[in-house]
Amino acid sequence: MHSEALLSQVASLPLLPGVYRYFDEQGNLLYVGKARSLKKRVSSYFQKDHGGTRIGHMVSKIARMETTVVRSEAEALLLENNLIKTQHPKYNILFRDDKSYPYLKFSGTFPLKVNGPKYQGSQFPRVSYYRGAVEKKHQYFGPYPSAWAVKEAIQLLQKVFRLRTCDEAVFNNRTRPCLLYQIKRCSAPCVGHVTAEGYAQDVANAASFLRGDTQHVMKALESRMMAHSEQLEFEQAAELRDQIGALSNVLHQQAVDTVDDKDVDILAVKVQGGRACVNLAMVRGGRHLGDRPYFPVHVEDAIFDDEADELSADAEAPANSDAPEGPAAKSKPQTPIEVRVLEAFMAQHYVDIAVPPSIITSSPVSKALVKALTEQSGVKISVVHNPREQRRIWLEMAQTNAALQLNRLLAEEGSQQARTRALAEALDLPQDSLDDLRIECFDISHTAGEATQASCVVFAQHKMQSGEYRRYGIEGITGGDDYAAMRQVLMRRYGKVAQALREEGDAASLKLPDLVLIDGGKGQVSMAREVFEELGLDLSRIVGVEKGEGRKVGLEELVFADGREKVYLGKDSAALMLVAQIRDEAHRFAITGMRAQRAKVRVGGSKIEEIPGVGPKRRAKLLQRFGGIRGVASASVDDLCTVDGISKDLAEAIYRALR
Repeated sequence: MHSEALLSQVASLPLLPGVYRYFDEQGNLLYVGKARSLKKRVSSYFQKDHGGTRIGHMVSKIARMETTVVRSEAEALLLENNLIKTQHPKYNILFRDDKSYPYLKFSGTFPLKVNGPKYQGSQFPRVSYYRGAVEKKHQYFGPYPSAWAVKEAIQLLQKVFRLRTCDEAVFNNRTRPCLLYQIKRCSAPCVGHVTAEGYAQDVANAASFLRGDTQHVMKALESRMMAHSEQLEFEQAAELRDQIGALSNVLHQQAVDTVDDKDVDILAVKVQGGRACVNLAMVRGGRHLGDRPYFPVHVEDAIFDDEADELSADAEAPANSDAPEGPAAKSKPQTPIEVRVLEAFMAQHYVDIAVPPSIITSSPVSKALVKALTEQSGVKISVVHNPREQRRIWLEMAQTNAALQLNRLLAEEGSQQARTRALAEALDLPQDSLDDLRIECFDISHTAGEATQASCVVFAQHKMQSGEYRRYGIEGITGGDDYAAMRQVLMRRYGKVAQALREEGDAASLKLPDLVLIDGGKGQVSMAREVFEELGLDLSRIVGVEKGEGRKVGLEELVFADGREKVYLGKDSAALMLVAQIRDEAHRFAITGMRAQRAKVRVGGSKIEEIPGVGPKRRAKLLQRFGGIRGVASASVDDLCTVDGISKDLAEAIYRALR
């Protein structure tokens, strides 16, 4: 049953296009949907008994609703997927990607001018790999599907156009050419072996090449070569001849340059075993740059979207319609799940990524989606799902890669689930909800008692959950006392949880793990037992990983805090493989934190960071000028003033702070 306030809100909705959002009693977002008519579509959810279906399960949880009216169905589509991507509703197909796309970057400004006898790096743009926010003062090409594709492009530019890749500090302090000049991968602008005008021409040609204007670049190089030859400048003509030869080889290797398409995205979808893969292949400047797989979450809820569409269609049908009733009325075929997944990807992916003018898809997509993307980008977009010739080859490649990537994912998930099941069987854990099994593992790391750190890593849903890892700085103990360190970290992790558990009694909501792994033997397990007894927690959750004879991998034994005998799982045990994976990850996470903390303590890096007015850029300049924190500490006030951006007052503040 739904509240009168919610039903009144539904009844008062307008007959206008918009987006609706459903929330449960806890305020969690359940579903985001779009509608050509908000009143008709939303009403359809509350006017029928959906029984025990997925849609009925979702509707039963609705406690609150929000709506947004827009001008058109296309706007509703874009807003819907913007909200899906940013708010992660439970019942929508969701594509998550924690990595931004890499770009190829030309740093520097044009036109280039030479100031003084010594050339500066800003006058000679550097080609580099870049990932992050785009700045207008630089020139960017991309996005590329992977870091490997960017680095391959940089190697091509070095080989053909000999552009520099060194940073400003190296460039401005060179007195002779580096090895890249010797192997003909750089024109050595750092020592004046090429003029600013000549380098600018190479940069312009490289940019044209990346845009796909290869024939224009080839003709320009040939014209320059002939001009030098006529003026009897044979060395310059020979260099241009070598450039033309290198470019010809590149074009010969890139057979796809023979097609007319400059910028194209190829999208292939594969659905199997309850999972899906969308493989995105990119063609930029007429060159195939490779591909990138995406694996959506909640693929099973694509069926839910279909049911919602059917509800809306029923609600929007006129009352005096002559449409047939009974089985014939339900003969409309459902949209294939592949199409649902593909449309969800396109709508979410192109929210913050530039849309190319041509998109090739393995399944047809709706005209409304294409129209919305065109309105959003301001570029006429062509979507083809039955291509020919070279486009057909690209699509077949993408489909093959989608199938391979999905098979790999299913194999990995199947293997990991088998390991989880094996561990549950070995430790007599409940096996009816293995997807909810949560394991936390602790490790202590230090060097001779210095910079002690504890790590906590989390295993859940059959994989490591890196977003839930935590490091704990251990203080107030004798250096090297691992038992005291373990006691402190367990108290900090579970003290408040135990208190809340006594008050509320809901272990699940507090993320209390089913298993607590301790990297250590009887001593560490005894300390963990004392902490859990003091907090009133279940001792059966504690398991220690004791190294075997000679500390050999595969001989580890499990030690229990509740008095059970030690267990040896066997060298080839799937359960031991999972335990070792979690234990090794905890050790890796702890030792990297310890090393970072130790380095900060030893060099005094935190001191310079705490000085007001010294930000990352000034700190980098100081460390570069004086070779490290010790050099900065030994520098005089006058020496500090010679660094760009360091005033007299700031130099005195730095001098006092480091002494």
